[in-house]
Amino acid sequence: MLDDVHAHSGAVYLLAPDEPVLEMAVKAGLPRAFTAPWERVGLSAPLPVAQALRELRLIWVNGEEQMAARFPRIAVVLPYPFALAALPVATPGTVYGAIYVTWPGSRPPELAEWEHEHLTAACARLAWRLEQADAGNLPLGPDPGRLTTRRTALAGATAGATEAARMAARLPHGLCALDLHGSISYLNPAAAEMLGVPAGALIGSPLWAAVPWLNDPMYEDRYRAALISRQVTSFVALRPPGDWLSFRLYPGSDGLSVRIARARPLAGTGHTAGTPARGTARLVTISHLLNLATALTETVGVQDVVRLVADQIAPAVGCKALVVLGSRGGRLHVLGHRGYPDAYVRERWHGVPLSERIPGTHVLTTGVPAFFDSWQQLERLYPRRQGTHDGMASWAFLPLIASGRPVGTCVLAYAEPHPFPADERAVLTSLCGLIAQALERALLYDAEQQLAQGLQAALLPHSLPSLPGIEAAARYLPATLGMEIGGDFYDLVPTGVRAAAVIGDVQGHNVTAAGLMGQIRTAVRAYTTVGQPPAAVLRSTNRLLIDLGVELFASCVYLRLDPGPGRVVMARAGHPPPLLRRPDGQVRVLDLAGGPLLGIERQAGYPTTEFALPPGSVLALYTDGLVESPGVDIEDALAELGERLALYGDAPLQTLADQLVRDTATAVERPDDVALLLLRAVRPA
Repeated sequence: MLDDVHAHSGAVYLLAPDEPVLEMAVKAGLPRAFTAPWERVGLSAPLPVAQALRELRLIWVNGEEQMAARFPRIAVVLPYPFALAALPVATPGTVYGAIYVTWPGSRPPELAEWEHEHLTAACARLAWRLEQADAGNLPLGPDPGRLTTRRTALAGATAGATEAARMAARLPHGLCALDLHGSISYLNPAAAEMLGVPAGALIGSPLWAAVPWLNDPMYEDRYRAALISRQVTSFVALRPPGDWLSFRLYPGSDGLSVRIARARPLAGTGHTAGTPARGTARLVTISHLLNLATALTETVGVQDVVRLVADQIAPAVGCKALVVLGSRGGRLHVLGHRGYPDAYVRERWHGVPLSERIPGTHVLTTGVPAFFDSWQQLERLYPRRQGTHDGMASWAFLPLIASGRPVGTCVLAYAEPHPFPADERAVLTSLCGLIAQALERALLYDAEQQLAQGLQAALLPHSLPSLPGIEAAARYLPATLGMEIGGDFYDLVPTGVRAAAVIGDVQGHNVTAAGLMGQIRTAVRAYTTVGQPPAAVLRSTNRLLIDLGVELFASCVYLRLDPGPGRVVMARAGHPPPLLRRPDGQVRVLDLAGGPLLGIERQAGYPTTEFALPPGSVLALYTDGLVESPGVDIEDALAELGERLALYGDAPLQTLADQLVRDTATAVERPDDVALLLLRAVRPA
């Protein structure tokens, strides 16, 4: 596929067996370090391969500007000029995964028709072969090996290659060749002399690992830029104590050619490269730090944070299982986990007092990380530790510290013995600092959501009463913006042989609006119970709202239902008009006389209107969130609601309610709350 469309790298992803996750199965053209942050991709992730699979179409990104605008996670980690195409791998009956391929940034900005056809045909062939393998019960999974792109044969035979090496040895400039992973496969004597390292110590080693003063993120970034963009890049580095060298990188399909030359000193720079112990690990570290920092800004709840750590951090650091712990009421609380059976995690951690001397509590209370490279070490330091052996061989207990205080503990467990050198401990601690910031926000968000949902549930009716001659159904949908709590309300109040129905909307969708909504609903119910007629109920509620002095308004529709003779008396205060579906299926908008919003004018009057409600009729009371949306004319929306009421009006009332809120319930963003109350007149048994 890469050869057909002259692309330089790519990968195939397969769907995980029981998770909404894409796993990288094979890759070609780039080192694993470059693609490590995306070896596991959630189907909902804002990434090209996930979008291609969700939408079952080709996704084309023509350069770094478009990448930054559409897929900022990738642009942050790989801010280089390159183009990318992602396509689904699927048959008409089964979706298997997705692929991506990349080109240098110098290619034309549009994907040619022949390229599109080649890619689509290749994905179709791959999907067919996967289907055949599936039918033959052959396992589908990641390939432990690595694909390599096709190499172009050099002209000439062995003698020519030998002469080329002799010629390079005579040149005064340093020349060396790096493979796709940065390892040196050839260098001439001048290069070894300039680098100050014997040739034998350089061959087969990554350049920045073998040459300590080149172990610097800035130089690694130039290497990555050359490989990904396929453009010539260069940098100048200081060889201690005072020799400046110029490096020019020429990328190819199978690696890089590097020209090294003497350079003039750079005036005004005091930069000297550090000497970390393991240069090869730094590429993974930089990528994951950048990718995680970007991804964590998109997490919302605690489970989002746990899922992100499990999908992106755990594979990178090689751990087999993880647990995220918090505290509540002086005891440990399991916030999320992966890789352990549920029963084990809860029995071992959940509810353990913080005073218990075990690693999880000690790290949480002190904020000091703990690393154990063997079971014996863990047993020696914590001999009275609760629980049994968890089947793992090494553990890292990392404090999640945000705003100067511990908010949780992240436990990483490794299936094999795993030493934790100083640089790895620093990396893990840095990662957990980012996780802690997101976890603190997520805990606050989840607490707000629980508060909002509990308050809303307490203020709205838990169920609607059963009334003779009346069937009722209701729906409530909070706004997706804000705290998911609002001022929309409804109620159905029995009063002997009669009943009263009310629906209303207090301005705003926050705690203040919800609190006022509860007061209004209670007041309406009280005025109804003492026998006030509809007009008086609204007048009394209006005066109460003004006396409260909250400077919020409310709309309302109040109905007195008399199922026996099939009559309804309605009073309205600035609320959208109800819809009435007659037994013959015709729908009428009850845009009858009414008064102003509640809370505006103390002496306001609310005229009433009486109309018939014969058996088989359906009344639809709703709030404006059901019919108002940006860019949609209110009359068109009301007409569309009436059409659905006419079409589904004979269905069971619960089904009808679901149909009327269908589009609103599935909307990603609802700027306002939605309340719906349906009343159907039936003949009493």
